[in-house]
Amino acid sequence: MNGLTIEKMSIGQSASFGKTISEADVYKFAGITGDFNPAHVNEVVAADGMFKGRIAHGMLGAGLISTVLGMYLPGPGTIYLKQDLKFTAPVRFGDTITATCTVKEIFAEKNRAVLETVVVNQNGDVVISGEAIVMPPKG
Repeated sequence: MNGLTIEKMSIGQSASFGKTISEADVYKFAGITGDFNPAHVNEVVAADGMFKGRIAHGMLGAGLISTVLGMYLPGPGTIYLKQDLKFTAPVRFGDTITATCTVKEIFAEKNRAVLETVVVNQNGDVVISGEAIVMPPKG
């Protein structure tokens, strides 16, 4: 199973992946990464914080961008080279977030593509924005 080669990509092409973020997702992510910040895992402490409750790790939401790039556009065989991220709103337990990656630039001679990366919640609010550089699989 191989993803799209640079020759099969085009400006404006996009793909998306969505998921509802559960409490279990957040605890699994905390366990895998070791990030047990109370903002994510302690309701009593988080209730007094700026978000007035627990929120998902920003990088958990950003992980959905990796899913799009690695599974859909360009897809399997893609090497993820760079990512810039801006976290613009919290992701709360129960939010359904969708990552969309859109081809912005193609550098065929270097086998590189630049994609705009955006994650929105179920209300259409942007929670993460940025830009990725990838190396699509060779044909």
